[in-house]
This record gives sequence, structure tokens and C-alpha cells, in this order.
Amino acid sequence: MIFVGGLPFATRSSSTSQGKNILLALLENPILVSASNSFKAIPERKFSVPEDSTLERSKWVYIFQREYATVDPAVVEFVGTDEATTCVGIVIRSRRNGMTSVAHMDSPKIVEMGISQMLSQLVDGLETEFDVHLIGGFEEVSLQHAKGSTESEAQAEFGDHSFPLCTKIVQTLWAREEKFHIQTICVLGHNTGRDSNGNAYPLFNGFVVQTASGNIIPASFDTSTRCPDEIVRRIRVSASYEDTSWNGKLIETYDSATDQFKIAPCSW
Repeated sequence: MIFVGGLPFATRSSSTSQGKNILLALLENPILVSASNSFKAIPERKFSVPEDSTLERSKWVYIFQREYATVDPAVVEFVGTDEATTCVGIVIRSRRNGMTSVAHMDSPKIVEMGISQMLSQLVDGLETEFDVHLIGGFEEVSLQHAKGSTESEAQAEFGDHSFPLCTKIVQTLWAREEKFHIQTICVLGHNTGRDSNGNAYPLFNGFVVQTASGNIIPASFDTSTRCPDEIVRRIRVSASYEDTSWNGKLIETYDSATDQFKIAPCSW
């Protein structure tokens, strides 16, 4: 179930184009348009670790493409990702205890199982209400072309990129029993700029969550902060496409119960 402004979100929808209609209605919702504009007005935070730094640093968990992690705000101060172009970052945060799960999704094929993986560490029998933020992707082709088409036609036009990915995410949230309060949906047209030649590009490639407050901030990370095991994890992203044990799944990286990075293996 999807909620906006504390109320159940309703839209006219046919079974053949439900996901597309939900997505387009969310993108036009005045509350969410305002939230998107507010997010875009926040200065980007740049994460970097100077080599000679001896000061105590903030503790964060960094998420690579196709990874996810669930963190405890009592242990981890920030969780975030960047390097997203057509990918979409999704944040699901418990309204009861602040436990926060973040994923960097790159394909509609991993959305259903991926959201189930994220919720597996958030739903404890007591909590069924969550705040949700969607950030990333961009409008490769104007969505005006998609409004008069069916969902399958829109996916054929846009390919396996931002539009079908966003569509699958909102459709999956809509169909689940939990209550998802959409707080930010800075995707597609809301996250699109154009250069002097009219070429589209994403305004934001990354973000970070302040786990204690749940605030979302535009962010970028340099090499010193994309750790641990950056090279291994980048290789694993490519390898996971050929490893059938990871079909339809997000890649596990961080164990919140032990506060340890555990780089789940892939074979190829």
C-alpha cells in the first residue's frame, strides 16, 4: 500500500498499465513535487577521507550498484550510494525504530525479491509502516510519450532503464500489504537536466541518509570512502549477472546484527 501525506494514495488504474499510471500520478502529486524541489535545493555533501586525517570520522556504509544494506541508527550514522545514472536508489526506513535499508537498483528484474530482502530485516511483526524515498534515474525520453501508451509499449520504448525500473518499484510497493509512506520521488523528470545541446543527464547521482533523523541529502563519495574492498565488490557486480544463485536478488554486503561487512561471494 502506498500513502502520500498520510493518506492512502489512489489513482485510476487498469490492470494492463497499473504501474505506469501509479508512477505518473506520483510524479505529478503536489506534495511530492514540493518534496522533490526541497531535496534539489539541499547542497550536495561530498564524502572524502584525507590521508593525514587523525580526527574521529563519521561512520557510514557505502552501497555499490545492485547492493543493499540495512543499518541500525544506533551504530551507523550514514548510509548512502552514488554513481547512479539510469539506476535508482531506494530508501525504506522503519517509522518505529529508525532501522534503515538502502538499495542501489539497476534492473526491474531484481525489484520484487530485492524489496523483500530489504524488508526481511525491517519487519519484526510489530512494524508495518515505513517511510520511502526514491532518488535517481533520469528522463531519457520525455514521459509525455509514455502517457498515451500501455505499460508494455512504454517499456519497449524506454528499454531496460529508468522508466521501467521506476514503474516496477512503485507497482511492487503498491501491491504489498505493508504501508509505504512516499516522502521523496526525485526520479525521471524531477532528476533530469539538459546541456546546451539538449542532451539529458541526471541532476543527482547519489545521496546519503542521516539514519538518526531519516533526512536525505544529495551526496557524492570519492575513492577513499567507497570501502571496504572496492575492487572486489565492483567485480562482484559484473559476476553476479552470470551467477544463477543471485538471479533476481540484491547482493548482500553488510550484516547489521554484527556490524560487519560480509562480502557474499559470486562465482563465474
